Amino acid sequence: MKSVCIIGEVHLPHQIRWYWPGEGDKILGMSTYFDQETTFSRFEKKAKDIIRTNHVLNDSIDNGGKYTFNISGTFLDQCKWDPDVTDSFLELAATGNVEFAASPYYHSICSLYPDLSKFKEEVKKHKDAIFNLFGTAPTTFVNSELILSKHIGKMLKGMEFECLVSEGSHNVLNGYDPVHLYHDHLPTLLRHIDLSEDIENRFSEKEWTGYPLIADKFASWISSMEGDVVTLYFNYDTLAKHHKNESKICRFVRELPQALADHGVDMITPSMAVHKYKKKIVKLATLKTESTARYGMHSMLGNHMQNLYLNELVTIGQELENIRDAREYDTFKHIYSCLGQTDLLLDMNSNNLQIAYERSVNLFSILSDLRRAILEVRP
Repeated sequence: MKSVCIIGEVHLPHQIRWYWPGEGDKILGMSTYFDQETTFSRFEKKAKDIIRTNHVLNDSIDNGGKYTFNISGTFLDQCKWDPDVTDSFLELAATGNVEFAASPYYHSICSLYPDLSKFKEEVKKHKDAIFNLFGTAPTTFVNSELILSKHIGKMLKGMEFECLVSEGSHNVLNGYDPVHLYHDHLPTLLRHIDLSEDIENRFSEKEWTGYPLIADKFASWISSMEGDVVTLYFNYDTLAKHHKNESKICRFVRELPQALADHGVDMITPSMAVHKYKKKIVKLATLKTESTARYGMHSMLGNHMQNLYLNELVTIGQELENIRDAREYDTFKHIYSCLGQTDLLLDMNSNNLQIAYERSVNLFSILSDLRRAILEVRP
């Protein structure tokens, strides 16, 4: 029997303020560089959507569904603004048919730093947060933006992870569909880009040749594919976006488990996939030689501004370690960690050069000011 893993990403970045370094002494805090009011406003909107979607998913689980969530640490922090969001995930967890993955706490690019100590620290922080909240230790790892880096596999294995989920890009798969459990330092599942985006981006497009996408049609597509397991990964809140346009997405989610079963496909979590297909694991040499990320590494490191930003983060991180005993250290470290959000590098993507340029100027102004503050308190 073929299987499908469905993973939803739940993440909301801290919104950056438009900032220009001022003169004189000031006390730095999150509100210095981040627009907390906008972040809260966006969270309020997202919270309502997620709670509503979780109710629909509960019905799907009652019909035999199994799902996995990758909830960022920043979103878990924001859930303190509305505990009902956390409670809705706890209700899903209580079904026993939900798995929670671990990732870098701040949804950051720390896996690309030369020194992986910050990466390990963020992963442990997130792993502990998931355990404290949901009572389960994650065994599946999903890197920020599905980044695949050959440097992190051994470390993750040493942290007792059993599975890695990454992007099924062409440079890794040589044009083939990602339909197996693959062999690396950790057993690896690769996102099926097209099928994931059928749900995430195309579901409500009436001009799309696959419209309307009903559960039976989608299940038949998966059933007709070669291979063992298909991995779907998408932003969870996109389900709510489609719900606003029409209610078909709710019916699709509720009916999907039975439709898949009717076509001989079972729904499983990544940890279940490892146990089910470990004897059929497929070697893929490119996992040890290629790097990738969601929509390709060029989306985050495709231009000079993005690479310079990464290098500046590395330098500031090293300088931050020189003030570990200072009273400002914890505050500066939290700000620094949030400035490593992958969302900020994506904002500098070359797809829109004017916006990318403006945001780059703003971000480098912030980095410059933070670095000044760190250097001023250096012992």
